[in-house]
Order: sequence, then structure tokens, then C-alpha cells
Amino acid sequence: MLPETGRPGPKEGEDGEMAVIRLIVAVLLTASACGGSGGTISSAGSASKVQVVAAENFWGSIASQVGGEGVQVTSIITNPNTDPHDYDPTPNDARLIAQARFVIVNGAGYDAWASRLLDSNPAPGRKVLNVGHLLGKKDGDNPHMWYSPAYVTRETDEIAAGLKTIDPGAASVFDSLQDRYENVGLTAYHDVIATITQTYSGTPVGASESIFAYMAPALGLNLITPYGYMKAISEGTDISAADKVTVDQQVSGRQIKVFIFNSQNSTPDVQDVVRRARAAGIPVTQITETLSPAGLTFQDWQTDQLKALLQALGG
Repeated sequence: MLPETGRPGPKEGEDGEMAVIRLIVAVLLTASACGGSGGTISSAGSASKVQVVAAENFWGSIASQVGGEGVQVTSIITNPNTDPHDYDPTPNDARLIAQARFVIVNGAGYDAWASRLLDSNPAPGRKVLNVGHLLGKKDGDNPHMWYSPAYVTRETDEIAAGLKTIDPGAASVFDSLQDRYENVGLTAYHDVIATITQTYSGTPVGASESIFAYMAPALGLNLITPYGYMKAISEGTDISAADKVTVDQQVSGRQIKVFIFNSQNSTPDVQDVVRRARAAGIPVTQITETLSPAGLTFQDWQTDQLKALLQALGG
């Protein structure tokens, strides 16, 4: 999510990266043995809370609302300009994961650095929720699962179940918070989804990335951009000539009603499509990969984006 420049290609030298991670963990454990406490996840006022670490803030936002006062949630990726694909973990990230009772990672190759930190520092009793594993996704599949309303529901259920496993005495509290989140907190989110579905079902749209590929069918929209094009933009790889021609024709022929692009990954190719779409009178709307602004809740972030899309569609 590097604005205006796109994502760099895959990193090289993974053996070297693993060596760095092992060194981070070794330093962390040495510091702990010596009584070091700087940057710890716990404090005197939160020692009784379930310590939760989420690799990304969209999952962390949900966990904090389902857990309420019974959890202390720390999200590692919070800066909208940070790319989770290529994030370099810090010693503090290793410390956070080492001390957590519950760790939530996206999986499906999206945040492999988090899985490597977990593998380098196994901890008995720590619960790990890998969303990709939960949903049967593997590396190479579309990892943007938080853009599927159905997947968000499954993830919310799993977060609540995990918290109840860790703190069974608070099970009824977590059940109540989950019910409130799903039936009150997400109301506006589901309402705007229903409005778009009822009003614009079947409408052809285009998108810059596979980030929108899960949301489009949930909205009843016909996403006609070639998946290979969206995947290439998402992963920072070369776009095939055939896919580029197809996207160009869809814009010049006004075959799409709206073009949706990830403003956190605005590559030159994407900027060109956006420019030509606007010149052709096709409305353009933005989405982002992580919470933007970072302080929003998951549902407020998603609802704001969906309302902008509804307006672009003509609503």
C-alpha cells in the first residue's frame, strides 16, 4: 500500500529474513530472562484482560468490540501507508506476539511475516486464529477476506469462540457483546449493502484490485474486470497485454457504471485507468486496504466506503 508507487515485488533472501526473526526472538527471550519489561503488552491495569494481538487493524477492530472490557487488543498494522504484504516485523512485534494469549493473522500469504514470528516462538496455551485456514484459503488465493460480509460473520463467531475458550468465566459477556456487535454495530453496514443489492443488482462495474472481488457479489454487482488484471495490480506483477486491452475497452466503451480503485495502491497503470474513466464520464470511487483513517471502527470504515459507492452508482 505504497501510495502512487504501488507494491514492490516479493522480497528475496527469505533465509536471511528467518535469521533476523530468530535473532529478534532470541533477544526478546534474553531480555525477558533479565527482567526487562519495556514495551510489554500488559500493565498493572490490564493484567487480568485477555491479551490479543491482531496482525491487521481491521481484525483488531472487530476483536476489540467483541471482547469489550475483557480484552486488550493491539494491532500491528495500523498505518494506512504500510503494506501488510511486505511489512518488516520489529523486535516489539515479536514481543507482542510472544506475550499474547490470542493472536489473529489474516493468512493466505497476506501476512506471512506474522506466521513466521509465531513459528519462531511457540507458546503453550496461546490461541492462534488464522483466517485463511478458517476459510479454506491457501497462498495464492484472494487474501482480502474482510471484504466479504459472510466471511466477516464467520470471523466474528470465531473470535468470540476463541475468547470464550481462553476466559470461559466471561463467556456470557462475550456472547452479549458479539450479539450487540452483529445486530447493532453492523446495522448500517448491512443496510447499505442491502440498498445497493436491491437497487443496482446486475450493474457492471470495474475495479483495480482483487480487494473488491469478494464484496462485488455480496452487493449483486457484476464485476467484469478480468481477475488476472486485479490480481496483478494487487501483487505488483506484470499485467498481461490481453487483460490491459480488455480493461481499456471496458472504459472507452463505457461498459462499466463505476470504477473502484484502491487508493493505497495507486500504480501508474491504475492512475491511467482512473484518468480515462473520469474523462469518459464514468464515476470513480475509492476503497482502502486497511482502516482509513486508522482510528475508525471496521464497520464505520466499510460503511463510509459503501455509501460513497452507492452515490457513485447513482444512489
